[in-house]
Amino acid sequence: MASTIWVNKQALTQSQVHETALPLLGANAVRLRVESFSVTANNITYAVIGDQFGYWNFFPADGGFGVVPMWGHAVVEVSHCPDIAVGERVYGYLPMGTHLDVVPGKVSAGGFTDMAAHRQPMSPIYNQYSRLAADPEHDPAKEAERMLFGPLFKTGFLIEAMLRREGWFGAKNLIITSASSKTAMGLASVAKDLSPSIKRVGLTSKGNVGFVAETGFYDEVMAYDDISALSQIASVCVDFAGNSQILRKIHEKLANHLTYSCLVGATHVDARGPNSAGAGGGEMPGPKPILFFAPDHAVATIQELGPKGFGEAVGRSWKSFLTAADGVVDIEMRAGLKAAETAFVETLQGRTDPKKGIIIQP
Repeated sequence: MASTIWVNKQALTQSQVHETALPLLGANAVRLRVESFSVTANNITYAVIGDQFGYWNFFPADGGFGVVPMWGHAVVEVSHCPDIAVGERVYGYLPMGTHLDVVPGKVSAGGFTDMAAHRQPMSPIYNQYSRLAADPEHDPAKEAERMLFGPLFKTGFLIEAMLRREGWFGAKNLIITSASSKTAMGLASVAKDLSPSIKRVGLTSKGNVGFVAETGFYDEVMAYDDISALSQIASVCVDFAGNSQILRKIHEKLANHLTYSCLVGATHVDARGPNSAGAGGGEMPGPKPILFFAPDHAVATIQELGPKGFGEAVGRSWKSFLTAADGVVDIEMRAGLKAAETAFVETLQGRTDPKKGIIIQP
């Protein structure tokens, strides 16, 4: 039997465990048994803007339900592909469930691409699986950290690359909302290393100010209640929170001092509005917020640096981040899909401790 969490796309706190018999495996296909995956605010963003960006289409469900994509590890349980052996372990995009059937193509020692027809319209970045035996990014001692931070870190890397490519839009300050989120910390880490002249200002809830300051990724940390104290100098804003009221306050405070406004995530789901990620921009002072879609910017950055140069640049920044982030988050292992359901809702409702990184073993 295969078990998968189906989430109500119109009411994300409502879900069910859907069980079905494993189908016959097709020619050249491979059956993956999911070993583990992380639950982070990134998964919330996939669900919130799933219709707009096709995230619900990777692992289809029926009747108004969807399967939220997760990043994690899996083992080959059955293989009809001569190039992929049973028992081999992979890392990549997985359902919130126990199994996934893939059709490997473009197979190399380091990975393969799922060529399943329904996945081809989506960005190829999400269809690539790393074969851990020959994966240069794989560190057996850091598997949890890779699941928690890896995809989020790369998004942060791409945001910094875009801003630096644009000369930071003439800004002196980088304002980051939801500064306790993992993508925000990734962005702040890369900016600290590669754009040290830019002041990094982290905005977070009052209860998280101490934690965010202790990470060492920010030059200044402020509570959302203190937005009125932001310095009125040229700034760019990267909004991970998706809280339209917070974003409006930033725009109203900085007005024409805000040179660029970037929408990335939606961690404050209950406060989403017309200026949030996945929604149309409303009228506010300053520039119109622009939604950041990582796969598009990945293509631009790879074109700029070349595939080899891109991989090396990400690798250097990732290694630096792992060193800086060591001990910042406590890994919390949870067993079973019911635990995954609970963790997803906790994260959706903002009830997770930013000091904890949740890993599910379904």
